[in-house]
Amino acid sequence: MPIKVQNDLPARAILENENIFVMDEHRAVTQDIRPLKIVILNLMPTKEETELQLLRALSNTPLQIEITLLCVESYTAKNTPASHLNKYYKRFQEIRENKYDGMIITGAPVEQMPFEEVIYWKELTQIMEWSRSHVFSTFHICWGAQAGLFYHYGIGKVMLEKKLSGVYLHELLHRKVLLARGMDDVFYVPQSRYTGIDEEAVAKDSRLQVVASSPEAGSYMIIGDGGRRIFITGHSEYDRMTLDQEYRRDVSRNLNPEVPDHYYPDSNPDNRPLLTWRANSNCVYSNWLNYYVYQETPYDVAGTVFS
Repeated sequence: MPIKVQNDLPARAILENENIFVMDEHRAVTQDIRPLKIVILNLMPTKEETELQLLRALSNTPLQIEITLLCVESYTAKNTPASHLNKYYKRFQEIRENKYDGMIITGAPVEQMPFEEVIYWKELTQIMEWSRSHVFSTFHICWGAQAGLFYHYGIGKVMLEKKLSGVYLHELLHRKVLLARGMDDVFYVPQSRYTGIDEEAVAKDSRLQVVASSPEAGSYMIIGDGGRRIFITGHSEYDRMTLDQEYRRDVSRNLNPEVPDHYYPDSNPDNRPLLTWRANSNCVYSNWLNYYVYQETPYDVAGTVFS
């Protein structure tokens, strides 16, 4: 997929080195097609790493995508240089009059806090409310999925007995759903969280459909309102070594973390992890972009009234 990004975005050089087609602004204007306009609300502390992971995940269809990076104003990121944020990111006030084909809301390391106590919760709810009328389909990840389920459907989260960390086997429940097209009956997904969702409440809500789940990790892919909202409770966008980095970070902080489940060969952190989830990740993102965004959004997205 030709992904249109700012010419000097650091992630661009890394993606090009991986042989991923990244289109700069100059080349994009020479093509007589309308790119999909996707806004990424990046709530993760390591924003540059998350940018790279998501752009890589979005790179596997022939569609052209124009990316807008968005950050909240009500919280100052501590792990990303202000110069990077000021140069490559928009704030909500700058884009609120725009309309987008799709939106991604990332996870955030705030899941153990009540939603209302998160410093940027009010701003996030404004953005989620805005998405109803300005975004055709929104893709929520991990804590972003929990926040979206709570805001849009009133479904709460539950604390787990211990951190869910590892790569877990998931089962496809509904093969004929477009989001699942081309996926295997079972597949692996990285998970990294202290909380889960209220599974009983999800099952009772007729507006929601659980498409895939795991005996160990619970519901994974949930479709809301026919695809206007997608909820992904895990981190299929993670790189091979992301869980390793999180584990070693927690070790260095003397948090005494357990070794991530089903991740290192022989459960030995000295062994290089196998990458077992990339194909599934590519499939999910490609299906979302194709069937829930490209195939459904009108050509004149700016003049469309979303309900």
